[in-house]
Amino acid sequence: MVWIIFIVSAGIIVLAAVRLAEYGDAIALRTGLGRLFVGVILIAAATSLPEVLTTVNAISQGEANLAAGNLLGSNMFNMALLAILDLVFRKRRILRTAALKHALSGSLAVLLIGLVTFFILADIPWRIGWVGGDSLVIMLGYLLAVRLLQRHQHVGSGVATTTEEIPPGTPSLGIALFGFGLATAALVYVTPWLVRSSAEIAIITGLGSTFIGTTLVALVTSLPELVTTVSAARLGADDMAIGNLFGSNLFNMFALGLGDLSYTSGRFLGVIDPAFVLVGLLGLILTALALVGNLIRLERRWGMLEADALLIGVIYLAGLWVLYQRGITP
Repeated sequence: MVWIIFIVSAGIIVLAAVRLAEYGDAIALRTGLGRLFVGVILIAAATSLPEVLTTVNAISQGEANLAAGNLLGSNMFNMALLAILDLVFRKRRILRTAALKHALSGSLAVLLIGLVTFFILADIPWRIGWVGGDSLVIMLGYLLAVRLLQRHQHVGSGVATTTEEIPPGTPSLGIALFGFGLATAALVYVTPWLVRSSAEIAIITGLGSTFIGTTLVALVTSLPELVTTVSAARLGADDMAIGNLFGSNLFNMFALGLGDLSYTSGRFLGVIDPAFVLVGLLGLILTALALVGNLIRLERRWGMLEADALLIGVIYLAGLWVLYQRGITP
């Protein structure tokens, strides 16, 4: 029965994530907000909601480290997806063709991840009520980042933005918004079933208590990002695909601060094991590498991968090995 639940829930998530990309693209075209902004903010938030729910559930059970590992580890996997994108679409060179405007969203993601790792280590005891001042700074930082991205979308580098042509058959704005909301609701409802069934399968197969088992379960929560990103790239919306990944890293850090609202026993960031800073730093390094790859636009390929995408993939795997050696589960 657990295998049936896993397969059915995975199928629903794949379908919902594909629709999320399609309706998100329609919203970007119909509203004129642009694929980059919609990917960074709207789709990133929607695909990250399952991780937020997993985090809140972990906090309610007193598992602060599980919550932190879920979000910080998701940052690592999101950047590894860039290497997967380059492998799947090896003729398009995704990082090179993406808009340079991703430099802002990537830089903001680096800033927020850096803030989170700093606050975990600094252990600043300032609070407002039961909520830590560090968490409030992180949440405020995300809201300011959204505002900057919104302004940058319209201002850019001083060059007037051009309206993207709307292809025939594109859903109306009303249908796109309704479909996007429905797909998001499906992700939020079904993902916990997928996570629970994958955890049970890990136990049944004997992997449940191992690093591999817990890592695989964590990767399952990133399935919406994986499917949505690949679907967006297949639609030709490369900016939306990459924006989703940078935006997910931004939203993950916002969710980490948001988790403090449901942790009433004190400062949430103050009870996270400092060892998890290593997970945060690996996510920071991988995000910075993706940002550099977007800026320098390397021409050279190594086998089927661009040099920057290959480096991201190698560092991701090496990072997992380091975490395995330290006994830390992302």
